[in-house]
Amino acid sequence: MPRKVRELIRDLERAGFEHKSTKGDHRKYERGGQVVIISGALGDDAQRYQEKAIQNAIQ
Repeated sequence: MPRKVRELIRDLERAGFEHKSTKGDHRKYERGGQVVIISGALGDDAQRYQEKAIQNAIQ
């Protein structure tokens, strides 16, 4: 079962990313000079590419 967008955001925040801005369903998180953009409503299922992008950003 796919994870929810809110779970990906929680992982980002635990890894030290800070929420910088929101435009529609797109949320921008930043840590140092690294920027990650997550799209979708909080309750939506995360796409596989989003999960991989979050894993790569955290590592």
